[in-house]
Amino acid sequence: MTMTVKSDTMYTCSMHPQVMQDKPGKCPICGMELIPVKMGAETEGMVVLSDQQMQLGGIRVDTIGNAAMGDRMVLSGTLAVDETRSTAVSARVRGRVERSYFKATGEYLHQGDKLYDLYSEELNNAKQEYLLALDRVDNLKSGLVDLKQLADAARNKLLLWGMSETQVAELARTRKADKVTSFYSPASGYISSIESHEGDYLSEGTVLVRLADLSSVWVEAQVYTSQLSALDRNGKVVVHFPDLPGREFSGHIGLVNPELDPAGRTNLVRVELANAGGMLRPGMAAEVTVTSGERNSLTLPEAAVLHSQGGDLVWVSAGHNRFRPVMVTVGLEADGRVEIRSGLTAGDGVVTDGAYLVNSEYAFKHGEDAMAGMKM
Repeated sequence: MTMTVKSDTMYTCSMHPQVMQDKPGKCPICGMELIPVKMGAETEGMVVLSDQQMQLGGIRVDTIGNAAMGDRMVLSGTLAVDETRSTAVSARVRGRVERSYFKATGEYLHQGDKLYDLYSEELNNAKQEYLLALDRVDNLKSGLVDLKQLADAARNKLLLWGMSETQVAELARTRKADKVTSFYSPASGYISSIESHEGDYLSEGTVLVRLADLSSVWVEAQVYTSQLSALDRNGKVVVHFPDLPGREFSGHIGLVNPELDPAGRTNLVRVELANAGGMLRPGMAAEVTVTSGERNSLTLPEAAVLHSQGGDLVWVSAGHNRFRPVMVTVGLEADGRVEIRSGLTAGDGVVTDGAYLVNSEYAFKHGEDAMAGMKM
């Protein structure tokens, strides 16, 4: 009886890796000679490539070494409103908006500008109470009741409900109460949103308009969690805007949000900028550069490191045309290179060109991503 021993060598096409057979020959798709692949090595979590695949894929291996790495981190961000300088103008008393003096977002309001006219039964009754208290002070004398104290209480109610000192003084002078009361802006700023309109009925606390003071703005940028420890929060911060070529703005990091965005494995970094000239507007794209000192580190070209939600990976040489995946921790990125903080040692051979092709070959042969199941 003759036994058939299954070979550990299969044959595939470097141009069409989906072709796989146990005998040499030509590719049925393109006619190229099939190349041998050692299947035993593949099952050990490695990728084995032929010389032809290496050449056609432009795969290049280089040795990782130490180099001076400038502590310079470049982040992409978007200009946003400084929320600490935003004002929500809300109603202090119930009523109906008879007229609005602001019509569109983006308008600039100065402190003291007229905002809206309100018809309020409660406010009108409070006006009458104040006038009645003033009449009693003028016409009646009583040792049992402090009439002036009652008038002051009625006056304070009008002030608490949003009438200005000038309006209350005018009411006391004319002794005539208008049915509609005008209200004025308590702050300056650009209208970022309009919440209430003419004809709306307002409750106490209902927001009418939101104002944004753009004399100071935020740039909200994202930094990979793996790079967070390398971010110098006290470093020099310079911001450039594509819409303002040739201009740069100095700022400082005001906040690094400790909450991680699980989708992109990033943390929000907030940079505070002065905007005295009013040139910066929310929504503008920004490039943030954070710099400090230099340090000697292991570095690789950026193309050598593959990023994903699972972490950062490089392909390390494990012999002639053999490569194994290694998880790494990255740090600074500058001038086309990335710092490797853990996972590699000086002298390791790493795929610097063609890492995506090696990764794709692994996924095709194993049916899963190289990062699946790996741990740092």
